[in-house]
Amino acid sequence: MMTGSVLTLQLAQVLGLYLILIGLAGLSAPQRWRALLDDFDRAPGLVLLAGVVTFAIGAALVLTHSSLTDPLATLVTLFGWGALIKGALLIAVPGPLLRIGRAVSSATATRIWAIAAIVLGLLLGVAGLTGRAGFL
Repeated sequence: MMTGSVLTLQLAQVLGLYLILIGLAGLSAPQRWRALLDDFDRAPGLVLLAGVVTFAIGAALVLTHSSLTDPLATLVTLFGWGALIKGALLIAVPGPLLRIGRAVSSATATRIWAIAAIVLGLLLGVAGLTGRAGFL
């Protein structure tokens, strides 16, 4: 299936690149993710800032791209809503979200998430570059 929205294609490319970079960071230094969570424990202001930024990015995505017309557009829209919800949780009730993060922050779990992020990033990037959303 082809996607008709240039915005969907551009956002898929950006989200794909983001996921690839996050995945590479997770593979190259999985201990950094655990250290990040430790930093969050010591600096609640950092959690609030991360929540505000994540919420703003999610809100921008939701306001500019809320389309369920094809699989790629739906996936991009879900990323926006996911960021909006994650940001809201980090602002309002960060504890449960940080506990989940700690539960999946072992080196092995981080590598698994990193590989999954790279694969999804490559799929999004290819879909964004080719305009084909049929394999998603």
